[in-house]
Amino acid sequence: MKKLLFLLLTGVSTHVAAQQLSEEEMQKANNPLANAKALNFQNYYVPNIYENADLKANTFLVRFAVPLANGKILTRFTMPVNTVPTGTDASGVKYASGLGDLNFFATYTFSKPTSKLLIGAGPQVSIPTANNYYTGTGKWQLGGALIIFSTASPVLQLGSLITYQASIAGQEDRSNVSSLQMQPFVMLQLGKGTYLRSTALWNFNLETDAYNIPLGVGVGQVVKAGKTVFNLFLEPQFTVAHYGTGQSAIQLFSGINLQF
Repeated sequence: MKKLLFLLLTGVSTHVAAQQLSEEEMQKANNPLANAKALNFQNYYVPNIYENADLKANTFLVRFAVPLANGKILTRFTMPVNTVPTGTDASGVKYASGLGDLNFFATYTFSKPTSKLLIGAGPQVSIPTANNYYTGTGKWQLGGALIIFSTASPVLQLGSLITYQASIAGQEDRSNVSSLQMQPFVMLQLGKGTYLRSTALWNFNLETDAYNIPLGVGVGQVVKAGKTVFNLFLEPQFTVAHYGTGQSAIQLFSGINLQF
């Protein structure tokens, strides 16, 4: 997955870097409530975990967002492909790979399309689609999503995605789920489609009190080919606070987002 993503990033940036971008297209490229269809290929690579530096993990995400009702409703589907450590033996670390749980949310944008502060909220559901015991929760989950995004400045865009979900049904022998996630967005435009970014995802397990709070510092490039806008980025993220087992010390977040 990592090699595929790298090839996509390299090939797209080489092929489409010549077209001119408007200021509106630049702002929409990183706007989570933008009135545009989007297909995202993103990857989180964890080179080591706190308890054992030899343990690694990877999550490849395929995301598809579709606006409805002239952009007032945003629907987003996320399918993860996970690789996680399952233990060790004499031969070394054992891993499991497979589909994760399908996540879906639909938010209604309360602010006007011309507003510089966009606010959207709505329900979220997680469906236990994992084809491996270790790559999913085995639980149906229900919750909500809140998105806030400011485009008041053409140079600096700020916002956040906050989601909560808890298990409501599923396999009885699996642990209950109650999780809160917060993802701050900070985008600093440098000009000509290049920008700095910080979008690390903060995870809070409300069942076990475990948490992981990383901070990211990365760079992105927005380019255009025909009517499609490509947003390519690479963002190292470093954990600054954590509690509980299985927490990543550092992770590399990369991706290519297509907006139509």
